Amino acid sequence: MVLRIECAFALPILALNSYTDLMSIIRDIAGIAKGMSVTFREMFSPTVVEDYPNEKLPNKGAVFQERFRGLHVLQRDENGLEKCVACFLCAAACPSNCIYIEAADNTEENRISGAERYAKIYNIDYNRCIFCGYCVEACPTDAITHGHGFELATFNASNLVYRKEQLLVKIQTIG
Repeated sequence: MVLRIECAFALPILALNSYTDLMSIIRDIAGIAKGMSVTFREMFSPTVVEDYPNEKLPNKGAVFQERFRGLHVLQRDENGLEKCVACFLCAAACPSNCIYIEAADNTEENRISGAERYAKIYNIDYNRCIFCGYCVEACPTDAITHGHGFELATFNASNLVYRKEQLLVKIQTIG
């Protein structure tokens, strides 16, 4: 038995050969109706908007997981010296080649890090960085870590080359 459904213009639309064909069409229509019910329910619910740059409330805004990989941070040791010993392992591990380091020797008069060398120049080009975390894993002194900074947007690409001064943790002053 063939069941024919025709539209108002007398053009045959479907030729149903069995009961299963009819049930599959009913299931499809039910699925579309269920999806449209979600759409209509959300369409009439109130919209929640945050005025992000102007209003940063403590309980609102971006919530980060511990594993979030944001802007890099160059750490200091407990004496306030830089942890980076200019070993170049982070630059070697970087697949996008975005880390540039120049090393210099520490002197007794000018002590920058706890080792015999320090990073005189430490740049990260965020135009190229893919935030993979290989540099963090490669560092033997835990000098470089991922912070939670995410506001990187700029209109000038040269502003995305971060220098050592921008990456270093600020020294805590008491008083």
